[in-house]
Amino acid sequence: MHLLLDALRAVAEPTRLRLLALCAEAELTVSEICQIVGQSQPRVSRHLRQLCESGLVERLPEGSWVFHRLRHGESARLARQIVDLIPVEDTVRRRDRERLSEVRRTRAAAAAAYFRANAARWNEIRSLHVDEAEVEHELLALLPPQRVRHLLDVGTGSGRILELFARAGVPGVGIDISHEMLTVARAGLAQAGVNDCYVRHGDMYRLPWSAAEFDAVTFHQVLHFADEPAAAIGEAARVMTPGARLVVADFAPHRVDRLRSEHAHRRLGFADDEVAGWMRGAGLVPGPVRRLPGDPLTVALWSAERPA
Repeated sequence: MHLLLDALRAVAEPTRLRLLALCAEAELTVSEICQIVGQSQPRVSRHLRQLCESGLVERLPEGSWVFHRLRHGESARLARQIVDLIPVEDTVRRRDRERLSEVRRTRAAAAAAYFRANAARWNEIRSLHVDEAEVEHELLALLPPQRVRHLLDVGTGSGRILELFARAGVPGVGIDISHEMLTVARAGLAQAGVNDCYVRHGDMYRLPWSAAEFDAVTFHQVLHFADEPAAAIGEAARVMTPGARLVVADFAPHRVDRLRSEHAHRRLGFADDEVAGWMRGAGLVPGPVRRLPGDPLTVALWSAERPA
């Protein structure tokens, strides 16, 4: 009852109700929200602080920026119920959504520019291994969406894995150290109409959660960039709930040495026993390995569970 009363008090003001509706559709910075609602930064910040204190909205620091979005869990469900009560034909709401579309177009343009500058790098690597659709099929088989309540995608990159699981109704969080890739991910998720997933800036060696809260974790083509893959897996295990499953999709050992010099790969693939050792060291129980042969790169999928 306290959550409901706090929420109702927080949204009983026109601007805060507008901000809540915007945060229900996208992660937004204060400057973006100011641009949409046409109000000053101090006023918007004050209203956002009240929404955060009510438990409806959360702040996600990312370098010099701070994004705002609905807080995950029961609060988000309550917030969406409140937002759904706003009439579709409401003039202010319609104008806010039009300006939100402008913000999204600006983000999409920035993401497209980044992809244009780096497309050759990704396209070259993709040409060396099996089609990504096959990898995604295996990921869904290893992590059946009906068994996943909350997904963490480490090193989320373009946010593609979040989008894949969101289509099956799975909410998730993607974390990445690259601000540029987070821009790409936000634009892609918005274009795909994904509202139940979000991305945030963070380090895979120091995940920004204090306790176990994910029942599925993915590392999709990430560990070959890592200085300490074992530490990354150990940190992921720390935020996994009992019975949760971890899946690593990466390359089996190979000899394409130019991936080091031209694409910053730290490791030229991983051996099965090496990955299994890291998983056991993190307190997880490794499962069978699946392989998808390519030419010359083979993609392997290693999975493990945290004992219940």
